[in-house]
This record gives sequence, C-alpha cells and structure tokens, in this order.
Amino acid sequence: MSAQALDAKTVAALVSDAAAAPSMHNAQPWKFRYLRGARAFHVRSDPERAMPHADPTHRALHIGCGAALFNLRVSAAHVGWEPTTRLLPDPADPELLALVELAGPVLPETDLAPLYPAIRRRHTSRYPFSDEDIPQAVQDALCGAALREGARLLFSSEWHAETVLDLVHDAEGRDSLDPSQLEDLVRWTRIGPDTAAGSADGIPDYAFGPRKRDGKAPVRDFAGRRAVPGRDVATFESKPHLALLGTTGDRPEDWLKAGQAMERVLLEATLDGLATSLTSHALEWPELRWAVRDPQSAMGFVQMVLRLGYGKQGPGTPRRPVEDVLDIEP
Repeated sequence: MSAQALDAKTVAALVSDAAAAPSMHNAQPWKFRYLRGARAFHVRSDPERAMPHADPTHRALHIGCGAALFNLRVSAAHVGWEPTTRLLPDPADPELLALVELAGPVLPETDLAPLYPAIRRRHTSRYPFSDEDIPQAVQDALCGAALREGARLLFSSEWHAETVLDLVHDAEGRDSLDPSQLEDLVRWTRIGPDTAAGSADGIPDYAFGPRKRDGKAPVRDFAGRRAVPGRDVATFESKPHLALLGTTGDRPEDWLKAGQAMERVLLEATLDGLATSLTSHALEWPELRWAVRDPQSAMGFVQMVLRLGYGKQGPGTPRRPVEDVLDIEP
C-alpha cells in the first residue's frame, strides 16, 4: 500500500466516519488535522464546544473525542490501514488528544474492521425498550469489548440498578433547582422544524423521543418544560438494563480510554441487534458520581451509564460538514 493511496477524498471519508460518534448533547467537540508527510492524524479537542456547567472538567468532552478516535481507528482498518495510536502525545499541548499513525497495511489480528457497518447504524435511542433479557453471552462479549480498550463494563444487578435510577432522579431534581444547568441544555437543543433543519449540531426535537408517561428508564428529557408540537408520550421499561462503564483512574487519558471503550461497546451492541442510549446525568454532580459505583465491584470511577435493550433504533442526528472539522496539512 503506497502513501499516495490515502488521497484527500479518503482522508475526508475517514474523518466523516470518526465524526459519527456520540458526544454530550451532540456538541461534536473535536477537530482533526491530517499530516500528509507522516500519514497521521491529530485528534484535537474544541474547547469552544465544551459544557461549562454540566462538564466543567471536560471529562465528557474527552469521552466524546475518545469515541470519535475509536471510529477513526475502525474506519482506517476498514480501508486497509493499521492505526497506531498514542494518547496525549504532547504534554505542552493538552488540546492534542491523540496521534493516529497509519503505519502500513492492516494486520491480520486486528479486530476493528468488522465493526465498521455499525458506525452509521448506531444512533442513540430515547424510545422504550422491551423487557426481553439480554443473553449472558452477549453481555459477556460487550464486557470483553470494554476490556480490550482498557476499561470495564459491569451490568448492574437489580438492586444496584435501582440505586442508579434513584441517583438519576436526584440529579434531575438538582437540575430543576439550578438555572445554570439549563444553559448548556438550551444551547444544544433545537426545537422547531426551521431550527432543527438548519443546524449541523445539537439535539433536534425529532430525536428527543416520546415524553415518559411511566417507567424507570433513565432517559433525559431534553425538552424540559418547553412544548414540542406533536410529541408522543409512552410507557418505558420498568426494569431497564443498565451497564456501568468505568476505569481505574480518572484523568484525561482514562477519559479517552473510556470513550474508545464506550464506542466499541456501542458498535458491538448495534451489531448484536441492541438499541442503546447513554446517560451521564448523575455523573455530572460530583457528590452523586461516587455513589453510582457498585460497591461490590473493583471499578474505580464510573465514566458512563449505558442503557441497552431490544427496541426501536433512534434517528440520526445532524453532523457538521467535514470541512468544518478537518484541516489537511499542505
């Protein structure tokens, strides 16, 4: 495979796949730079797309960028390149989150390419799931997926799931009493056909899902008290299947690992026919985040709560044009 094989069109396609990743409020807080001579990508954060109230430490920003990094690795393997990744390669440049070098042809043992079809199929679902159990073999495979990226996935027992749901409810109450918490949500939600159609980021109202009539699924209501014409109501599952994604440490490198592990799990789950959604609600309050841990596990820090099940896939949400997030070195 020659260096000339990676032309501008291929570079743009790789970044388009990377940018299909989930991020908090679909803010898409990433930027990419392609270095022609080194045949490498810089994955950078975009602090202007941070959440000053909900994510003051930029933990969620790093997780989103980690998910985009993982998609970039999958896409590179899909077109035949072996991605070699270094996290936080320059301590003097904290916005440079990763360096991805395409060193040569993809190795036979690389297991990334089979995940590629799920990149465009994976969408966050804010719809009810069925009460059908997730087979143990599927759960084990998803836990293994997280381990391959240096993180852990733990399916909550029934009693601990109730604790997590109580903490999510607590976070919802705290948000309602703190007007500053609404600022991030209002900034990144799009209500009304004209607003939603003209936006390349954020969460449009068609992706809010139905308003919850009953049930315990931890689905954030992005409408809040705002009216959304034509929005349905629905009963959600009473015993949602929740999984905690966590890491040993709690520093930027750990957050990037968590983002890659999260995306690998989500892609694996999508291929297994599962619908998925994410919630970080209780994790946005430091005094609640520690309580989300399962005290019977060795997980150090919970980075994300995943809701999985069998149900309707969510709709696609807008993405910024590639030219807005990609810079190619002359």
